Amino acid sequence: MSSSAPKIYPCLAYRDPVAALEFLTTAFGFRKMMEVPDDKGSIVHAEMSFGPEVIMLGSAKAELGWMSPLDLPALSQTVCMYVPNVDEHYQRAKASGAKIVRELADTSYGAREYSAKDLEGHEWHFGTYRPTP
Repeated sequence: MSSSAPKIYPCLAYRDPVAALEFLTTAFGFRKMMEVPDDKGSIVHAEMSFGPEVIMLGSAKAELGWMSPLDLPALSQTVCMYVPNVDEHYQRAKASGAKIVRELADTSYGAREYSAKDLEGHEWHFGTYRPTP
């Protein structure tokens, strides 16, 4: 495995993964890498990239406990991502209909960031902060 390959990649469940692929492309700038359709016109598995980073997504599977946030009482995670031009990214997300849950702002720890929810309620946090090991 290449050392530049992602080592952590979130896997998100959606009621409508077809709509999620479109939304994540339009609002947040992801690029579809792979899509595995099922025989009903939905998606079993998909992969999307954001620069060198990768996420996976697919249909919610209640039997495995993989649920859309639409089917849960609360969130258990937020996907955090570094973006070099967070102001531009924020404008794109807002113009594309992303629900902004934390407005774009500077932090006390030197970052600039905002949070938004996608069409099914997954929360995404975008900013200039980059953790270091």
